[in-house]
Amino acid sequence: MNEKALRTLEFTKIREMLTHHAGSSLGKERASALAPLTEREEIERMQQQTADAYQRICSKGNLSFNGIPDIRDSFLRLERGGTLTMTELLRVGSLLTATLRAKNYGYNGDKDANEDEGDSLTEAFSMLVPLSPMKHEIERCILSEEEMADDASAGLRSVRRQMKTIHDKIHERLGAIVNQASAAGMLQDALITMRDGRYCLPYRSEYKNQVSGMVHDQSSTGSTSFIEPMEVVRLNNELRELAIREKEEIEKVLADLSEQLAPEVDNLRYDQDTLAELDFIFARGKLAQSMMGTRPEFSEDRSMTIKQGRHPLIDAKKVVPIDISMGKEYSMIVITGPNTGGKTVTLKTVGLFTMMGQAGLHIPAKQGSVLGIFREVFADIGDEQSIEQSLSTFSSHMTNTVRILEEITDEDMVLFDELGAGTDPTEGAALAMAILTSIHRYDIRALATTHYAELKVFAMTTPGVVNACCEFNVETLSPTYRLLVGIPGKSNAFAISRKLGLSDLIIEEANSFIGIKDKSFEDMLTELEEKRQLLEQELADAGANRRETALIRSEWEKKQKTADERREQILKRANEEAGNILAEAKEYADSAIKRMRKLEQSGSADNAMEEERRKIREKLGAVEEKNALVRKERRREYKASDFHIGDTVHVLSMNLNGTIHTLPNEKGDCFVTMGIMQSKCNIRDLELVQEEKGVPEKKRQNTGSSVGAGKTATISPEINLVGKRVDEAIAELDKYLDDAYLAHLAQVTVIHGRGTGALRTAVQNHCRRLKYVKEFRAGAYGEGDHGVTIVVFR
Repeated sequence: MNEKALRTLEFTKIREMLTHHAGSSLGKERASALAPLTEREEIERMQQQTADAYQRICSKGNLSFNGIPDIRDSFLRLERGGTLTMTELLRVGSLLTATLRAKNYGYNGDKDANEDEGDSLTEAFSMLVPLSPMKHEIERCILSEEEMADDASAGLRSVRRQMKTIHDKIHERLGAIVNQASAAGMLQDALITMRDGRYCLPYRSEYKNQVSGMVHDQSSTGSTSFIEPMEVVRLNNELRELAIREKEEIEKVLADLSEQLAPEVDNLRYDQDTLAELDFIFARGKLAQSMMGTRPEFSEDRSMTIKQGRHPLIDAKKVVPIDISMGKEYSMIVITGPNTGGKTVTLKTVGLFTMMGQAGLHIPAKQGSVLGIFREVFADIGDEQSIEQSLSTFSSHMTNTVRILEEITDEDMVLFDELGAGTDPTEGAALAMAILTSIHRYDIRALATTHYAELKVFAMTTPGVVNACCEFNVETLSPTYRLLVGIPGKSNAFAISRKLGLSDLIIEEANSFIGIKDKSFEDMLTELEEKRQLLEQELADAGANRRETALIRSEWEKKQKTADERREQILKRANEEAGNILAEAKEYADSAIKRMRKLEQSGSADNAMEEERRKIREKLGAVEEKNALVRKERRREYKASDFHIGDTVHVLSMNLNGTIHTLPNEKGDCFVTMGIMQSKCNIRDLELVQEEKGVPEKKRQNTGSSVGAGKTATISPEINLVGKRVDEAIAELDKYLDDAYLAHLAQVTVIHGRGTGALRTAVQNHCRRLKYVKEFRAGAYGEGDHGVTIVVFR
């Protein structure tokens, strides 16, 4: 798209925001070069990538791309058979470390999601080549940009062992000389120093002729001469030779590492390009998260429907969302209304959303918003008066308009702000209508703002064109920034002037200067506005009544369903109880008859018979009492608020006492503990055993057992403890590690600095005690070295 429209609609500022979210220089490079696309397939692909990155950020946390170096020059050197320096090899190691980190992030994300399907980023993560053996070899051999490990090679280890022996001998001999010379007062300072890579002693200049040795340097005042005693000249020579051999061994190690890397140049280049692209994609996801954006849909006919769209460059707390649609019933919108009412913001919002959508970015609007795909977006917005070109505001606008009319096609969208302004109103309105008619003839999507009444009439009388206005509150003299489609706006000049204190006499006189047609048109607008407000109120009331009716119906259906279920439960329990009672009674009756027959056959006394009858009557009484207990009704009806955790209740259906374990939910269900048994009961089946009046409700706290996706989306992958005392740092670290673990982050970075090492030791000791910490290590080159600790969770 044309660069002028990108600047006018402030897409360049969106690119700056996107660049800020990128972590690497390569990612920032791609973000700063972002431009709207025109191919639907590419647009949908980028939108899918942004959506998948957004989803991964919400579910797994951010993926850090910091420390990814640009080593394209090193690739060329390797391809030509050159040897990389220690700095270059460390940068390769940093690239491989970032590759491994991204690989693990992608693996964990796909494992927790759907392993079979994955998303649009799964392939990119899976194709990364960490080259772990090569990474470990670089880390083993090179400690920093200026230091190579002794164990990098056997030859280097041997040379450095010899150098250490020579060092020790030199220090031993020079130590003895220092003691003697200090006692004689010949030394300026009792220390051993180096000049030109050779060990020397700082003698007083007046004694230099008394010392057998080589003078290597002299202080600026001439009072001190740095002399290498003859006793250590041979040892210094040997040390110099060993230093040359050390350099040769280091070159061999560097050449060997470079030779191992040379066949992997294609993999390294792929890793760098893929990480840069992932950084760019995740920057789009982070931008969508920061502006609460949603993925737009794209129409086939360049129609658009923006729902609750918020301009991304206006403070989220102040911006007023707009709803606007175009392309179905009408292809052109003419927006009118007072200044500072939001007309220009509406134009910029529509144009900027179109560019963002075609650039693969999510838009800050409600889910379900639809955008069109345009070849170009032309915009003539703002005062473009040019002093250098001797152009007035009107001339500048008209020059831009002419250029637009020469280049525009039916696949484009055009935005005009104050079309025809800056000249005679009659001629300006006529030009504006002619320009809009020319554009509308080719079914080009267009939005235009104006103050001309003629354009309001043009929009009302032209098929496919519709009026819109930005609402203005005359009572408060302030715009509401609401866009009202279908209604032309009023300037409200008289109403505003009267509110500000202009006399009625002047206003009436001004009113007399307006023509009859203009008055009738303004009266029609006033009537339309009143009807609109009345209709909105009626619609709002109808909607409220409809929602209330639906709520009442829903509650009634729930109650009816609950009553039916309760009735079935009661009948089921009653049948079971009755069956149990009959079976028990039958069993007892059979056994009683048998005993009485035995008594008759044995000719026992009547007293024994009577005793058996008494037992039968007692048993029948007990059965009746039990049956009455089953049919026991509650003494009163209870509400959910009557029950508190710890209250003693009687469960009617079980004829057992228990204790409330959880508060009733919206359905009235709660858990009651009865001995070792815990059962889910409804409050209709419960009765309070003791009701104490005046007992205040117990405070209940949220257990916080669920950590939502918002924590995952906002938890940082690193924490900075630099400058804090050990006690406060460990307290803050403990809470951070808990949050990071609950947010399912794979690993985090703890920044504690180098300092004395006390804070680093405290951090690592604390990590050692945490069961959910799998391992921790000092940072590698590019991650912060020993100034950070990398913590990996189980």
